[in-house]
Amino acid sequence: MAVAVSDYCRRAKAPAPAPEVREALALVAEAEDFRVRALTDAEPETSPLGPFAVVDILQGTAPALAAQRQACGYYDVVRELAHVRELKTPPPAPAPDPSIPTFAAPAASKPAAKAGKKADKDEASVMERIAPKKRQAVDEETTAPPEGDEPSQFLRRDLPRPRGRFTRVEAPRTPFVELTRPSGKETLEATLAGSEHRFALLRNLSHRFNGSRGDLSLVDLETVLRDHGLLDALTEKEKLQVIDAYSSQRGATGRVAWALGVSPPELQRLVSAVGITVEVEALRERFRREALATPHLTHRLDLLGRDKYLADLGIQRKFADGLRKELERLLRDELPGATDVHGLADAVGRKHGAPSELVFRAIERLGLAESLRKQLRDSVPSSTP
Repeated sequence: MAVAVSDYCRRAKAPAPAPEVREALALVAEAEDFRVRALTDAEPETSPLGPFAVVDILQGTAPALAAQRQACGYYDVVRELAHVRELKTPPPAPAPDPSIPTFAAPAASKPAAKAGKKADKDEASVMERIAPKKRQAVDEETTAPPEGDEPSQFLRRDLPRPRGRFTRVEAPRTPFVELTRPSGKETLEATLAGSEHRFALLRNLSHRFNGSRGDLSLVDLETVLRDHGLLDALTEKEKLQVIDAYSSQRGATGRVAWALGVSPPELQRLVSAVGITVEVEALRERFRREALATPHLTHRLDLLGRDKYLADLGIQRKFADGLRKELERLLRDELPGATDVHGLADAVGRKHGAPSELVFRAIERLGLAESLRKQLRDSVPSSTP
């Protein structure tokens, strides 16, 4: 039986040592062995489930609730409390040997009876603490306690803040005037080597240096870079990176900001600071024209599913209207020989070298499916008896 429970706990992702399994099985009567066997032969409904969770399920607790108790350490706390209780309970006195004579006065019968009742009561209280409590069955899919129940006993305590050598103290920041000195140029050059742009440089220096009026700001950083003659080189570096990012991301501002590690407002400020607003807008306009004028049907159908990209370029509605007109013309040519919308999409895809799945998806997305089904129903001749 212990081997079956141990294997069940292993499959329930809560392997337990043999002593713990035996300790849990000691709480189950021999008459309940068939229930233990029936539970362990089946696959665990949830996880994790340890030996005491198995006993708890046999007592009527839902498997989901037992798994929640196992995960939060409920059974470990109960075992520890029971162990401490047993350590504090003195062992029973050994029974007197009748062969050894004694001159002590015999104890009264009533106190002895009371002592026996007290010992039985203590033993019963220990067993009640160890034994899982039988609760009403709850929905297995609901793991959170219902509203109105008592708060959990295992909430994290509000501990005092660490002191002494365990205290975490932020390193003091260096005054801003240190960056304006000749020695500050070496610090800026070393930090520039690992920074792609001025916003990354600001993040790297803000936790080490103060600004002229509080925290280090971008204006303070640009001023000190200009004073040390480093701003022009950084600007040229930023121009190349921004232009390359817009080219690789095909003009999508959101993806360019993600690639450079800045927010969209920071990207706009960076583009304006390095003076490439006209170049960036020209790149975006080029990709707008390419998206609207691409002749290949597969490419246009694929672009239809990239809503965020088209919205970033500002051509989502214009692109959808143009593709709708072209798709209506192509479908009109294949309509006489089609019987349903899927067959119509297959015919258009075969003729123009496009996947039929993309064609059917475009028909649904552009709102052409209902009108096509109506036209197909009207084109079928009605049969009269």
